[in-house]
Amino acid sequence: MSELSEQVALAFSSQGALARSDPHLAQREAQQQLAHQVALAIEQRGALVAEAGTGVGKTFAYLVPLLLSGRRALVSTATKNLQDQLFLRDLPWLCRALALPVTLALLKGRSSYLCLQRLQQARQGAELPDRWAVRTLARVEAWAQGTRSGDLAEIDGLDDRSPVIPLVTSTRENCLGSECPQFKSCHVMQARREAMAADLVVVNHHLFFADMALRDSGVAELLPTVDAAVFDEAHQLVEAGVQFLGTGLGTAQLIDFSRDLLAVGLQQARGLRDWQRLAGSLEQAARQLRLRCAGPLRDLRGVLKLRWDERAGTDDWADGLQAVAEAAQAVDQALDEVCAVGPDFEKLQQRARALAELAALFAQPADADQVRWIDVSPQQARLVQSPLDIREMLTEQRRASPKAWIFTSATLGDDPQLRWFTASTGLEDAVTLRVGSPFDYAAHARLWVPLPFPKPNDAGHPAAVGRLAARCARTLRGRTFVLTTTLRVLPLIADALREAMARDGAAIEVLVQGSQPKRALLQRYGDGRDCVLVGSQSFWEGIDVPGDALQCVIIDKLPFPPPNDPLVQARVKKIEARGGNAFGEYFVAETAVSLKQGGGRLIRSESDRGLLVVCDPRLRQMNYGARLRAALPPMAELTQEAEAFDWLADLAAAH
Repeated sequence: MSELSEQVALAFSSQGALARSDPHLAQREAQQQLAHQVALAIEQRGALVAEAGTGVGKTFAYLVPLLLSGRRALVSTATKNLQDQLFLRDLPWLCRALALPVTLALLKGRSSYLCLQRLQQARQGAELPDRWAVRTLARVEAWAQGTRSGDLAEIDGLDDRSPVIPLVTSTRENCLGSECPQFKSCHVMQARREAMAADLVVVNHHLFFADMALRDSGVAELLPTVDAAVFDEAHQLVEAGVQFLGTGLGTAQLIDFSRDLLAVGLQQARGLRDWQRLAGSLEQAARQLRLRCAGPLRDLRGVLKLRWDERAGTDDWADGLQAVAEAAQAVDQALDEVCAVGPDFEKLQQRARALAELAALFAQPADADQVRWIDVSPQQARLVQSPLDIREMLTEQRRASPKAWIFTSATLGDDPQLRWFTASTGLEDAVTLRVGSPFDYAAHARLWVPLPFPKPNDAGHPAAVGRLAARCARTLRGRTFVLTTTLRVLPLIADALREAMARDGAAIEVLVQGSQPKRALLQRYGDGRDCVLVGSQSFWEGIDVPGDALQCVIIDKLPFPPPNDPLVQARVKKIEARGGNAFGEYFVAETAVSLKQGGGRLIRSESDRGLLVVCDPRLRQMNYGARLRAALPPMAELTQEAEAFDWLADLAAAH
């Protein structure tokens, strides 16, 4: 055993530093096995892909070897919340327990940090939509006086969707860089300096890929200097990469640009140009582009992804892109002589030229190795061009920067080689490891597929799910999550649930995604008593409700990728072109991972007990159902409705 492996084994032992710091810390063989493999990867500068079930303690399993190795490291997580948990809780505790003087840094994207220059501009001339926004800006101003980091996460209760955030943060397009009057006090630059000086830096996947594409956040400079890169929640890596390695032109971009142009023009060069007309032309072009993207669609909920050929190629479409190009070119020409007034105008001109170039790009056919689609929501539209996966990019990074590359998650596939993940990342050469959860699923959890039940494509399926959820929640007196595969059925299931509750006089509150911010919904759900939460994709993962607060998780149907999704279609075409079986290789594999994630909300600790209900007969009736059931934790399976409700009654009686 190597020196690092010995140190790691000792740290996790019953006499080790972790046990001395917390005598209640559980000794887990699976955790030690994972930690050992991480240590080997660090020493050998190898690649490791490791799936670790819920409760293994994978965070400590990779952090302890990293810290004990004494080498510089980068850790990337899926979300800013997980970043904060690592940086503010897990890492400081481990550094104290292991008595290591390690310098830590947290690095987020620009939109997480206050921009002092933008705050000053907002103070002087921002058009705020309502009194709530006025109050929020006042809170930001008060907090700005005392913050050291400038991280907006410090402001308690600040809604991520607040219209104030874009006004007081910078983007790559509007940042003035070294020309900015506030450059010396810049919070973004301060965070980057601290990251470059630290022993271990915590970033997130979006930041990592955005920087690989744009070289804008400091990660590209940081990556070659570290000896190990760890990606936690790695199952989200491919989609994050596809999103940020691509190119986009959005109507929100155009609106933001028009507003910045108007604000800066009126503040610094009033009367020199007709800023109102120029900004108005941009906004008009944005509105027209969104209308052309939406076409006949009305009453949109959430974001709808359209195939490129559903809209592109028509005269109307070409006219919409031409209008964007002409509006941006008009701004470019108007700024030619005004640039001398100040650095803001030079930056605005660069943005105008970039928008005109994007409009020209999307007016031409896409390259063969790229896929295009259109994202349409109630307020905006975005044209996107992207690679199908991150194989090429990640292979290039590994070749250019030899180091330990470690990827871990609770769900990375449904086979020992973890091909679902390795095939899309070019990591077929990596060491793979699967360690199961230490939880006793067979004793503590049950799986029920209600039969008979309407098929997922039946019109009555959402209402049937809502009625069944009402019965489960009544038996448990709340403590139930309903997870839907689409936003479309979310209100249908919620309405049926409410109606069933009202009919029976049950005093159980139905909380629905979208009615409040996610954090507020979870706070309201609390201990789960007399509450049911109905949520879609954002509640399928990253939600940790341990104990008795959540004892029933209901999934409306198997989460197959939507076959009309442009990315899905392009991936299927690629598999079929090489003679592969797209259904087994892609559709079933994707569904297994998603189902595992959703089902994973149920059991979060050794003492948790609960029922997982999947309202989709295909899980029992189709051949691939056995593969999907095998992907779930080894729960005891119930076949009769009476068994399921007896189990729920037993859970309720324990309170």
